[in-house]
Amino acid sequence: MMDCIVVGAGGFIGAVCRYLIGLIPVKEGFVFPIKTFVINIIGSFIIGVIAAAAAKNPALNPRLILFLKVGICGGFTTFSSFALETGGLIKDGNGYIGLLYAGLSVVCGLIAVFAGESVRI
Repeated sequence: MMDCIVVGAGGFIGAVCRYLIGLIPVKEGFVFPIKTFVINIIGSFIIGVIAAAAAKNPALNPRLILFLKVGICGGFTTFSSFALETGGLIKDGNGYIGLLYAGLSVVCGLIAVFAGESVRI
């Protein structure tokens, strides 16, 4: 039960951070979903840093890792929004932008995870 509370608390923080980033104004008429893209890349980097730190330091509290990875990163990143926006771009006749967005999100997300894992803590 305590693990659920830890994940929920982290999820709250991650979701609020995601919401606040969503409030940042973006130039009107900008079709590419830049805010979701940036959120997913930042989240990928952060989860990479956390995973590397946990792997290098087994003394870290497992609940802290759970709080950070599943809670904060899980609440912050937005794969469901990513999928919805990609589908919307394709349905609205912006297939090339949708495919560009999906491809960049996957490639940059993976690069961000590897970059995060290489950070020295």
